Amino acid sequence: MKIKQFALSIVVMSVPTVALAQSGGHEHAAPADAKTTVVTSETQKAFDELKTLAGSWEGRLTTNPPAPEADGKLAQVNLRVTSMGHALMHDMKIDGRPDNPITMLVVDADRLLLTHYCDADNRPRMMGKRSADGKTVEFDFVDVSGNLKYGHMHHVVFTFVDANHHIEEWTWMAPGDKATRARFELQRAASAGASSGI
Repeated sequence: MKIKQFALSIVVMSVPTVALAQSGGHEHAAPADAKTTVVTSETQKAFDELKTLAGSWEGRLTTNPPAPEADGKLAQVNLRVTSMGHALMHDMKIDGRPDNPITMLVVDADRLLLTHYCDADNRPRMMGKRSADGKTVEFDFVDVSGNLKYGHMHHVVFTFVDANHHIEEWTWMAPGDKATRARFELQRAASAGASSGI
C-alpha cells in the first residue's frame, strides 16, 4: 500500500513539471524556409550611422562664448566599435590636456545612450535621436552622477558631412546654467607618415 501511495505522489508531482516543459516556456526558431522581416528601429539606425565614424579623426576646436585658452587647439578623436558591435567608444585628446575623456555609446532597449566619463569627475548620461534627414544625431541630457562642482557635459550633436568629415558640438553646463559650446570640425586622420594639412 505504501508503495502505491509513493508511486502516486511521484506521478502527481511530475505532472506540473511535464506540463510546464510543454507549455511553450521555450521559444522555438522559425523554420529555415519561413520568411521573416527584420525592421531596424530609428534608434538602431542612429547607432549604426555613428558606428560608421570608427577610426581616427583630427580637427581644430572653437568655443562659444570664446575661450582663448581653448580656441584653435588641435583635437584628436578615436572612435572604436567594441563589445562585439554593441558599444562605440569615443576617446578625445586635446593638445595641452593631460588626459583623455572617454565617452561610451550604446543601445539600451530602444534608447540610444551616451555616457561621458568626464575629467571633471562626473558621468552625465544623454539620450540620442537621429534627425529625420539622417544628417545628425543629437543627445539630450538625462542625468548625471559624481562631482558637479565645476559643471558637466549637457548636450552633444554629431553632424555627418561626408565619409571623411564630421562635426561634433559638445555643450558644457557650468554652475549657474552657464553654457559653453565646443565645436570640433573633424576630418579623418591621414595615414601614418603623411601630413594631414590641419
